[in-house]
Amino acid sequence: MYLDNLKQTGDFLSLTRQHEWHLEASQFELNNGTKVVVRDTGVIEFTPAELGDKDIVLSSGIHGNETAPIEICAELIEKLIREELTAAHRVLFIFGNPASMNIEKRFVEENMNRLFSGSHSKGEGLVNEERKRAKKLEDYVRDFFTQIDGERMRCHYDLHTAIRGSKNEKFAVYPYLHGKPWKKSQLQFLGACGVNTVLMMQSPATTFSYFSSNEFGADAFTVELGQVQPFGQNDMTRFDDAKVTLEALIIQDEIKYSEFNASDYEVFNVHRTINRTQDDFTLAFADDVVNFESFNKGELLATDGENQIFAEVDGEAIIFPNASVAIGQRAILTVLPMAIDERFV
Repeated sequence: MYLDNLKQTGDFLSLTRQHEWHLEASQFELNNGTKVVVRDTGVIEFTPAELGDKDIVLSSGIHGNETAPIEICAELIEKLIREELTAAHRVLFIFGNPASMNIEKRFVEENMNRLFSGSHSKGEGLVNEERKRAKKLEDYVRDFFTQIDGERMRCHYDLHTAIRGSKNEKFAVYPYLHGKPWKKSQLQFLGACGVNTVLMMQSPATTFSYFSSNEFGADAFTVELGQVQPFGQNDMTRFDDAKVTLEALIIQDEIKYSEFNASDYEVFNVHRTINRTQDDFTLAFADDVVNFESFNKGELLATDGENQIFAEVDGEAIIFPNASVAIGQRAILTVLPMAIDERFV
């Protein structure tokens, strides 16, 4: 049984990578009264002896080559198991795609962050391990958020790093809220993590963060903390703010922020999504063009078969450009600056 070694070392990441798709569930209790439940490979839950009012989900490794957030969460898990930290709130950690971590690639067969909100079972259905895994992760999050009745703060921060560099090194994607207001307090949390740039989505998505936001009313974000690097090659000092703030989220009753100042943030509204529809799809700019690079109206962005796609307005900026996505998936997201106004409460 793996529990003795886990309790001694706290090294849940190594255990996860040794068991790519499944690990027998088990549980134990720490000396401080925290109940620890291993739900599956890469899925571990901490419940303190005295419950705080937050239910926190921290996921990473949905793309296996995005290693810095995985290393941050692995350190937090180790400190909790070794009782160097004591959780004040329930927290569920998820390493999403261990098999892709082991091959140092974004995914094995299919992009897992396009498989949530039931997309795993649509079309051809549960035909690969990533689809099956996405369905399981939904079930674990659903069980976590619905275990305890009453008014509780739910949050889910799905931590990533981006393929390309960025003018704004760290940024977050705020899922579509179907008309509900955006929260200044969440911008403050992100700002404390060193994330001062936020994209406001304008339509439903199949991402993990949208699933938690839409299904359970969680404060949920896809958080991009920098650029992809192999395991062990991240400059972890670049993530100090995020590490300190995530730790505080878990162990403190409340995080105290300085007064909200709109000028501290750059907020962008999603202008449009450009999908790849043809085998012959090319981006019209070099591979070293970074996220948030802006274009003037009329400049060529991409060619999709015989269709040329041009910037529609001056200042239209690109996010997540990727010509290698599957046909039908997003190849470019474009954004425009927006003001923080009465839609934020």
